[in-house]
Amino acid sequence: MPFRPLALALALALSFSTGAATTQAQAQTLETMRLAQSGTEAYEGGDHATAAQYFEVAGRRGNRLAQFNLAMMLYRGEAHTDNPNAMWQWLRRAAQAGLPQAQFNFALLYDHGDHVTRSFSTAAEWYRRAAEQGHMEAQISLATLYFLGQGVAQDYAQAAHWYRAAANGGDPGAQYLIGHMYEEGYGVAQDTRLARHWYLQAALQGDRGAQAKFQALDKKP
Repeated sequence: MPFRPLALALALALSFSTGAATTQAQAQTLETMRLAQSGTEAYEGGDHATAAQYFEVAGRRGNRLAQFNLAMMLYRGEAHTDNPNAMWQWLRRAAQAGLPQAQFNFALLYDHGDHVTRSFSTAAEWYRRAAEQGHMEAQISLATLYFLGQGVAQDYAQAAHWYRAAANGGDPGAQYLIGHMYEEGYGVAQDTRLARHWYLQAALQGDRGAQAKFQALDKKP
């Protein structure tokens, strides 16, 4: 099952008012970020063992990106532990901490039954958390569960809602799918104009199926 890991790089910074004393909490947060950054540098240098050590220390101190990166290293076999549940535990911590990419990947585990008992309802729960933060792949995955009625009651209106959200974010696959829903009237009022609009948006990004759909609708009176 293909994970979509975050880039192992930090683009985080703490800003303090000029002349203001750094509090103990701020200093601890900054130190944790430095540990995570050291993990990133070690990983990019090919030293996976050292990277995992830094990520684990930063992760135990609550750095959710470090938690996620360690989980991904464990998943890919780039880090090792005697705890067979470590990957799941670290990924869950990052997901519970609110990291959308972790929430999405945690949902993928349950969607595909990868290292866990398959559960579409659990997948839907975590896809929703990521989707509500604007994660487009999670929006599409949640929409698909609603469309198929897997883990949730089948609901074309909810499927359309989440496909539309991802379409508005620029995903061509979602643009095609919401176009199809407008064309057929699944969960929305049938609307050829909106179907053409979304097919065109996907077509402009090179989706050949959308190009064919747009041309076919364009020939209709």
